[in-house]
Parts: sequence; C-alpha cells; structure tokens
Amino acid sequence: MFSFRTTPIEEQLDRGLLQGRVGCFCTQNCFDTSTGKYLYDIFRERGNLVRLFQPEGTELTPGTNHIEFSQEDLEGLDALVVEIQDVGTRYFNFTRDVMRLLSTRARMEEGPSIYIVDHFNPAGRSVEGTIPAIEADIWTPKVAHRHGLTLGELCNLYVNEIDAKFPLHVISAATNRSAADIMPWTIAPSSDLPGLFSAYMYSGGGLWNNTTVTPAIGTARPYEYIGAPWLKPGTVAAPPCPEGVLMRPCSFTPSAGRYSGERCYGYQIILKPEARYHSLLHTLELMRYFADHYSQFEMLPQLHVKVADPVISEYLRGGITFDIVQEHVKAEEQKWIRKAKRFILYDDAPVRIK
Repeated sequence: MFSFRTTPIEEQLDRGLLQGRVGCFCTQNCFDTSTGKYLYDIFRERGNLVRLFQPEGTELTPGTNHIEFSQEDLEGLDALVVEIQDVGTRYFNFTRDVMRLLSTRARMEEGPSIYIVDHFNPAGRSVEGTIPAIEADIWTPKVAHRHGLTLGELCNLYVNEIDAKFPLHVISAATNRSAADIMPWTIAPSSDLPGLFSAYMYSGGGLWNNTTVTPAIGTARPYEYIGAPWLKPGTVAAPPCPEGVLMRPCSFTPSAGRYSGERCYGYQIILKPEARYHSLLHTLELMRYFADHYSQFEMLPQLHVKVADPVISEYLRGGITFDIVQEHVKAEEQKWIRKAKRFILYDDAPVRIK
C-alpha cells in the first residue's frame, strides 16, 4: 500500500503515529528551524518514541556516514518515520541505508508502516549516467548515477522493484518548511558533503574513493578538490576541462581517508556561474587522463562494481574512445528518464544535461 500525503508529518492522524510505538530513522537534517526541534521531538513529546536510529559519532566526522540497525530493532514498532537529506546520487551512504531499511522491512511478516518525510533534491532534476547493468549490491536502487528524484520517489521505485507489500507513505516535500528560513546546505547532509556545490560534484566525484586519487575527504571541500602526493600539475599536459569549468592547480592535506596527513597536489574543480556540469563524464575523462600520465594511478576493483556498466568500464580500461561512452551515456539517460516518469510525485520531471 502506497500513499502520497500533502500535510506535514505532525498533522498525520494515523493511529500508529498518534498512539503506537514509533521509531525515527534520521540524520541532522531532520531539524526544523521554524520550531527549533528535531523530527523525533514530535513523538518524544507525545510519549510514544521508543527507538531512534541515527549515525554514530559526531555529525561532521569522516567515517560516520551510516545508520546501523538490525531487523530485531524494527520488531514491535507500529510506525517508522524516516527523514534524511538525499543528495541525488545512487551511492550516497544514507540513501543506501534507507534502501536497506526497506529491504529489511520487506522480509518481515509483520512490522511498522514506513513514513518518508521528503525533501527536494539539492542536485535538482538533472540526470547523469546509466542504470546498473550488473549487480552492484542489493541496496543500490536501479537508477542512474545522478537520478534526479527525491528520496520519496526513490523509495516508491525501490519498493516496486523488490515487490514489497508493506505500507509506505511519502510526506510531500512541499509541506516541509524545516529549512525555509536558512540558506541551502546550511545543515550538511553528511560529513563528506558539506558544501553548496557538493551535490553537483558527487555523481562523478564519489568514484574517486575507489582509486588512488583522493577526492579530498577530510578537508573542508571534498569532491571539489582531487589529488595525490604523486600528482604534479604543470609537469604534464593539462587535464581535460569541459566548458564552464576551471581546473585550478592546488595542494591540500586530508585529515582522513587515503593519504591522511600527507600533502597532496592536484586540482580544484571550479564551476562558472550557470555551468551545466556533467560530473560523471568529466570524472571518467579525468580518470583516463591520470591513467595515461601517471603510473601511480590505479582503479580499484570496487570502482567497476560502483560504476555497474560494462561500457563505462571498457572506456576506463582504455578499450574504447570517449565519444563512444558519451553516446552510450546519452542513450542510457534517455532510458532512465522514461523509467523515472512512472515514479514522479511532483510537477517537474528529470532532464538530461545538454
């Protein structure tokens, strides 16, 4: 059973929310600036909050970007309310945690109704990349790398994909006024996506984690900066740079992840105003550039699992040219947009970056 609701979560009259045993599955983005309270305070004040699922550790510490739970944690709940800020890319950790939650609930004979407090996608409706053509993992939905959907739409799609029968209710993002009086991205969705431009960089930038180049995790500007101790900007040919983008040579010292504490050299990817940036295609070009110019650059096996596309993998291995992968990605984006239209809950629709 699926429903799309256009009144705020605190005004919902379901018995499970009003009198039942409620759990909240959330991140720091469930803070309501208009009331100064978090989502779970609604149920704590009603006296029926019995379980709270949140990331472990402090909210801006690299390495804390998962919400842990087990099936046993869901047993005995009447309602489970979910509120995270998705960032528009299929491999975002908290989104995958929500998909794992839905998968876990689908295997239970009895369990809570799931309520998704939706947010608009900070990466917008733009689409990049391909639908997985190989099995990645069971908690990655079969959507484009940058999917252009909201979390509520993603959950609707995923529940359909796994043929789940439990009650799923999406609370419209149009009712969510929690961040209406603050600047976008004031509350970071996760420790490695703190900046206003992070969502536009992550569809490609998230792939660097599976190479020997770091996307500057453990700095103030991850995914905008890329580098390694062995990179030497200016000593080889200039890297590929699409229209509307600047590649500024720079250095940084990450405090976490690969090369923690080491001085790295590389580039800051700077988007000019109104740039239509296709992060995935640019990242693929850059990976081939580094492979051609630096013997220290490696693509780790998990990269191809995350890409989940044999044509893209063949390009990364040097077997085909960039124009072929461009045409392949274009066709796959069109295919994904046709599929996505069946799950859209709002007036606008996903679009290609042209």
